Amino acid sequence: MATKSPSRRAAATPAAVAAPGVHYRVECADLHARLFEVTLTIDRPAAEQQLTLPVWIPGSYLVREFAKNLQGLQASQGRRKAPVLTQLDKCSWRVECTAGQPLVLRYKVCAYDNSVRTAWLDAERGFFNGTSLCLRVEGQTDAPHALEIVAPAASALPEGAAPWSCATALPPLKTDRHGFGRYLAADYDELADSPVELGAFWSGEFEAGGVPHRFVVAGAAASFDGDRLLADTKAICEAEMRFWHGDKVGKRGGPKPPIDRYVFMLNAVDDGYGGLEHRHSTALICNRRDLPQLGMKKSADGYVTLLGLISHEYFHTWNVKRLRPAEFARYDYGRENYTRLLWFFEGFTSYYDDLLLRRAELIDDAAYLRLVNKTINQVQQTPGRQVQSVADASFDAWVKYYRQDEQTPNGTVSYYTKGALVALCLDLKLRAEGRGTLDDAMRHLWNASGGGPVSEADIAAALEAAGGRSYAAELAAWVHSTAELPLSELLRLHGVATLDDPSQPAQTLGLRVAESGGSVQVKVVLRGGAAEKAGFAAGDEWIGIELPAAGRKPAQGWRIGRLDDLALYLGAGKRCTALVARDRKLVKLPLVLPTGVTTWRLLAQDTGRVSKWLAPVAIAATKA
Repeated sequence: MATKSPSRRAAATPAAVAAPGVHYRVECADLHARLFEVTLTIDRPAAEQQLTLPVWIPGSYLVREFAKNLQGLQASQGRRKAPVLTQLDKCSWRVECTAGQPLVLRYKVCAYDNSVRTAWLDAERGFFNGTSLCLRVEGQTDAPHALEIVAPAASALPEGAAPWSCATALPPLKTDRHGFGRYLAADYDELADSPVELGAFWSGEFEAGGVPHRFVVAGAAASFDGDRLLADTKAICEAEMRFWHGDKVGKRGGPKPPIDRYVFMLNAVDDGYGGLEHRHSTALICNRRDLPQLGMKKSADGYVTLLGLISHEYFHTWNVKRLRPAEFARYDYGRENYTRLLWFFEGFTSYYDDLLLRRAELIDDAAYLRLVNKTINQVQQTPGRQVQSVADASFDAWVKYYRQDEQTPNGTVSYYTKGALVALCLDLKLRAEGRGTLDDAMRHLWNASGGGPVSEADIAAALEAAGGRSYAAELAAWVHSTAELPLSELLRLHGVATLDDPSQPAQTLGLRVAESGGSVQVKVVLRGGAAEKAGFAAGDEWIGIELPAAGRKPAQGWRIGRLDDLALYLGAGKRCTALVARDRKLVKLPLVLPTGVTTWRLLAQDTGRVSKWLAPVAIAATKA
């Protein structure tokens, strides 16, 4: 099942695609300066050819201004006088040239962001998204595009380093055994949606639903168990294919999935987490310690988190890359693209990512309920849920979710976590009423839309088709208002009790802090909590506490290095004076510790009903 050589089973070039008229050549110009060099050749330019670089990447809703990393743009056209090149705005240029004659543009891009969203290059690894490196040729974005990727010279690599390979989901035109060479994109959208991984990475392959999948991992330690990762990822992919298309997906006479190839690209680092979905691939980043280790018998929490990320991004293959907001039917790369539906496309994906781990039998019922418990407490400990609806949070992603600061939890709610709880509530409600499930609604939506753009009205219609009645009232209350979700009631109907547990010190106080080196740094002060009432502010360093004199006990002062020290020094007391450093000044804050602050704990009281909800079930074939 596993191999450590680059995939040789990439999809063949579609015969129906015309010869590309736009060509990109990407070279690793300087590994230490982190510079890619791009040569763009336009076979038949317009007389006043406009070029633009995207300001954002689909799936990550923030204007990131990729043009800030572009430098040294030059234009030439054979032996003619150099064309006039004029910058029009922050990300657009115009070239005045001879129409119909090949136009060549050369430029460099500085690649220093070690995330899934932009581009990275150093002596050990390269990575890029087309949105960071590839100028859009206006007027020709729907035409085929060719991408040539050049291997770095062996002399540029560190002494003794293994040769680099190249991985991308783009169909190859002509490549060598390491994957370097020419690839074809049907249009600019496909080019932009196909990241490229470069380096001496680990590589393995498996097949799911009749579709070849490749998994490449950069930065893994020697203890990494690649076979375990492949086996578990295959189980996830097969579970998700069955979810959407039935048990006969990929079998003779059965439905076909919407992909003919898929590539996972994982960058393992010391501290990092995230993913970005694409039509035929995903880019992931995780903590190196969370990779499966050789000899590991029980799945560690970090590895379960990684599997949840893999499940999440793969589910996006259907839910956001094909099923997608009507507003995303055609991306505008030059500005924000607004939708109020991220609660569905990210939130419902966040519900199913862990649920499908259970259905793939990678976790048990108890582990799944712990994950649900964690999500519930994350939302319950976010005061912003009482300020902003999850639909409005979706719309405001561009200025709030992706620009978080110390006030973010007080003013908004995550459409990932609350959206997942909305999905949970709808699923439990549908199941309790006995007509259908959220699974049925999702598949109805896929079939009714043909796997294309949808509106909220389409989502509502799918719920009605599954449940036999309108769910407009639930959508109004759970999605478009700040009303609390009926979680306890609905969980109880499926055999799960919700209990109150004493909260941790940070939750009791209404704080989010960082503790290191014997210091407590205040990061967030939550709305309405004891810390806000005492006057704490983000940026404070909490140094110690003073206890008042009581009876024969004199006043005492204690230095604290972590929040757990409060219980040690306060004992049964509830009042003290907090000593904080703020702007180099020592400030005294009167603090009263509240009572009765609790967190949720889920308990499976009826395991039969829980298993009925969570267990995998046979699914009839659906349309591909």
